[in-house]
Amino acid sequence: MGRRFDLIVFDWDGTLMDSTGAIVASIKAAATDLGIAPPSDERARHIIGLGLIDALRHALPDLPAERYQEVAMRYRHHYLAQDQDLLLFAGAEALIEELATAGHMLAVATGKTRAGLDRAFEVSGLGPRFHASRCADECHSKPHPQMLEELMTEFGVTAESTLMIGDTTHDLLMARNAGVSALGVAYGAHPRASLEAEAPLYCAANIDELAQWLRQQA
Repeated sequence: MGRRFDLIVFDWDGTLMDSTGAIVASIKAAATDLGIAPPSDERARHIIGLGLIDALRHALPDLPAERYQEVAMRYRHHYLAQDQDLLLFAGAEALIEELATAGHMLAVATGKTRAGLDRAFEVSGLGPRFHASRCADECHSKPHPQMLEELMTEFGVTAESTLMIGDTTHDLLMARNAGVSALGVAYGAHPRASLEAEAPLYCAANIDELAQWLRQQA
């Protein structure tokens, strides 16, 4: 069977790195620091994958816009205190290595800032395995298709030969908006039912299931 997808694009938080809990805790701590009622865990998990300002707009809908940067600074304070200790999901490094060896072009499309992704690449050691990446401070936030559109243009590939993999409905909607196939992973921020409602090609329960699907179908 020939290769189906030339370009495989991964989300980062909740897809390759086990950072969902740290993000939720940091959002809640930032709100508490500033005397703002923190969002529920469910609401905080829902905004993972969005750019930070868009995330705050959804997580804290009653917050005046002039306070977004204030909360963002406290969020970064709490997140940066622990991001050096975050780990990739078990099997993620081996999966990326396998896909690279098989000749796929690999990229990341993330709600992180460029500085945040660069730190994550360095801590995880995965940076050299990716051929390109796009971040929320360089493009429109998900689910806008700009990240995927720019990556496809950079590599000269079609939407039909591109695959997006992510743990949130924001990832799957971005793929749909770009005309790209998508896989959901149900071990990250959004529940399986929400992911399956967006009709991805497949929804993997763990990295092993994801790797098996990619070996057989990608």
